[in-house]
Amino acid sequence: MNTFADSLGLAWHLISSLDPMLLDIVALSLRVSATASALGILIGGLLGAWLAVAAFPGRGAVLGVLNTLLALPSVVVGLTVYLLLSRSGPLGAFGLLFTPAAMVIAQGILVVPLIAALTHRLVSDGLREGGDQLASLGAGPMTSAVLLLLHQRVAALTIVLTAFGRAVAEVGAVMIVGGNIAGSTRVMTTAIALETSKGDLPLALALGLVLLGVVGSLHLLIALVRWRSSVEPAGAAQEAWA
Repeated sequence: MNTFADSLGLAWHLISSLDPMLLDIVALSLRVSATASALGILIGGLLGAWLAVAAFPGRGAVLGVLNTLLALPSVVVGLTVYLLLSRSGPLGAFGLLFTPAAMVIAQGILVVPLIAALTHRLVSDGLREGGDQLASLGAGPMTSAVLLLLHQRVAALTIVLTAFGRAVAEVGAVMIVGGNIAGSTRVMTTAIALETSKGDLPLALALGLVLLGVVGSLHLLIALVRWRSSVEPAGAAQEAWA
């Protein structure tokens, strides 16, 4: 295997033939990232919405820390989770290290700040535009935040897809806490790194193409949702004038 063209041809064969090893790696990767994103949405969404409506001393500092965590290196998250889940760590008794659960925890920690920051911005902007109206109707702070998120469902969906894209493309943290064990914790990003180092370029390229396809599909879906949301008001306005 000496040429890029040969490796690419074999990579496409692995994809088109639905290679079982390839499918197992892709399925685990999607499952781990989807679970981590769901947990991140639950925790980060509530945190972001609460920060948008809460008033307490030090709120600005909390927001500053949250924005700082957006640039948190994934390897630092991986090391922290590793120390917590190792045998000598406080959570070592649960035996989660080098399991998909540990990878879910690491990816979840990475996406929570992203979701919280974006949700905070979305709810804050909504409150500035319609917060008084909701308050006049008797809606409490958190109720107003939830209603705004439901109203801005296109933006909320964009946050969800962005979080999933961040999780599925992560490599450093899951490599540390998952161990990249074949058939157990090997996901697309860690497998690409391993197979490249071993010289198995066809499998690495095949996984890379699938990963690019997943991420590209997410961006395409975001663009489609935004386009659809911009078309619907225009259509409603034309019907009103008819």
